[in-house]
Parts: sequence; structure tokens; C-alpha cells
Amino acid sequence: MKIHTLFFLLVLIGCQKTKPTDAAAPIAEIMEPQETLEVTNDEKIIKTDTISIYSDGTESSTDYILAHLVDQQADKDSIVTVKYRLDFYQNKTKTASSKIAIKGFEKGSEWMASYGLTSETSKNSPFIQLTVGYPACGYSHDNYLYYLKNKGLQLVHQWSTMSDSGWGSWVEIENPSANSDPKSFYCKTVAFVPADEDENLDMGILSHSDSISFELKDNKWKKILLSAKDKPYFEKKMTFDQFNSTE
Repeated sequence: MKIHTLFFLLVLIGCQKTKPTDAAAPIAEIMEPQETLEVTNDEKIIKTDTISIYSDGTESSTDYILAHLVDQQADKDSIVTVKYRLDFYQNKTKTASSKIAIKGFEKGSEWMASYGLTSETSKNSPFIQLTVGYPACGYSHDNYLYYLKNKGLQLVHQWSTMSDSGWGSWVEIENPSANSDPKSFYCKTVAFVPADEDENLDMGILSHSDSISFELKDNKWKKILLSAKDKPYFEKKMTFDQFNSTE
């Protein structure tokens, strides 16, 4: 299974009335860089997963990621937190490393990775999208967008996605240029959830939130939140079939 910018492809049709929200006051907030854990090479490795990297649906024969599990802890509610050291290989040579912590990790979770901000700009792209989660409906997946260039590695953005029988939430990334290595791009969080107050069980609400712009400055990606955090700035009612129809 390959990863693209969209967690799954959904084409919106229909012409129902758009409902503006009151929570979307204009805002521009500089966001803190994504944090990663300190990387050390003397940790005990519990196990290692090899993650293939895809480009336009084709698996690279020379580029991959080794995900080393170096720590796992369960709290009193049996919620497991794991720590992974990610070693990035290009042309079969270790290029850079990153360390992440994942809370609520499910046994049997699978990794997937692909080049590019979008599937159309995956060729020769320094962006790598990485996803991990249990491969079944209703489970949350953790997503990471890395920028790897000239052996320099930056975690640009991190988010969660969930899909459950056609409902769910994900992030859509927009690259305004056809360049695989742009100097700016945008993303927003998209969700389609049941309209609980509606007697029609087939009715849902599409919403957009957390509009973010990204800009490369001094070889580091900066991001600015353009809408109120976690507050929808767009909502639209439509049926399940309308939302999940394809052209």
C-alpha cells in the first residue's frame, strides 16, 4: 500500500449550501518547529523494521528507512508509548537519523513511506511522508513529513489521521507549483463526520480546519497557522454517498 498526500482519494460533488462557521476569525500564528528526541547510537535495539520508500507507486531499490524500536512503556491504563530511532538510507548509505515517540501504539502497526508532497511531485523530491498505524478501520495513524536534503533532516510537520468506513479525518497538502522541491506550500485538516443531530443517518458534515502555510527560510521550514487552532473555518452538509462518489 502506498502513501500519498491524501490518506485516501475523495472527490466532492453536489451543490449543497455551504455553512460558514463563527469560529474562524482571521489569524496568523507562528508555530513552533516540530520537536524530535535526541538521537543516540548506543541504545539497546529491541527490534528493527525496514520501511520501503515509494515514488509514484514504485518501490525504491536503494532508499529505505530502518525503524529501530528502542523503548516501550505501558501506563496504568495499558496505553503503550514507544520510541523509535529512524535511520534514513539513500543509495544504500545511511544519510540521517531522527527519533520519535508514539503514544497509544498498537501491536501489529505497519509503516509506510513515500517521496513527495503530492503524488504528482514525488520524483526527485526531498520530502518523505511516513505513516504508522494498525491497518484496520477505526484506528488512528501517526503521520510525519520529513525534509531530507544534503544530509540535513528536518521534521516539518506531524499529524494524525483516521478512517472508518468512509468517515474520518486527514490532512490535505497543496503544492502551488509543479516543483518537487518548492520553497512554500500549504495544508489543511479535513474531516467528514456523521451529523449526529440529523435524523438522516446518511447525512454528514465536511469541515476544514487548521490551515497552515510553510515557507523555507535559511534552510529551515517555518510554519504559520492561518486559522484558529482546532476550529473549523468551513463546514458543509452532504450525504455519505455524495461525499464518497468519484468522478
